Amino acid sequence: METKTAVKKEVRIERILNAPRKLVWKAWTDEKLMTEWFSPRGFTNSGCKLDPRPGGVFQICMNHPQFPNHWSKGEFIEVKEPEKIVFTSKAFIDESGQAKLENINTITLEEVGGKTKLTLHAVVVKAAPDMEFALNGMNQGWNESIDKLEELLKTINK
Repeated sequence: METKTAVKKEVRIERILNAPRKLVWKAWTDEKLMTEWFSPRGFTNSGCKLDPRPGGVFQICMNHPQFPNHWSKGEFIEVKEPEKIVFTSKAFIDESGQAKLENINTITLEEVGGKTKLTLHAVVVKAAPDMEFALNGMNQGWNESIDKLEELLKTINK
């Protein structure tokens, strides 16, 4: 009988973005825009497929010298435009199609005086023992992605 160790890792980030909520929403739901920012520093994205509706697909291909052709795949659970997105993400998918890391991610967007308060809450629901490095880097990775989102928003919010 296989025993599993319970995993409890969460990241919660709040940021005020200098962009209207409608534009921040678009950056989370438009494939072209998400390809430009959704990954930590040092990664580039080579593909993205989004169908932002409950049951719709979430996929993005991130590339890094240590992790080429690294897909994060999942599905949208809840989509309430322009204020809330909940989606799963599965990463480090092995040859048999099993993910070594799975998260449920909740994004809320609040309008605050012409700006947007972004709240991200990522909860790990599955992590293989060799994913300790990913768990340890999760907060930094999400913060770097949001930094890149902020940089992108400055260029398109003129």
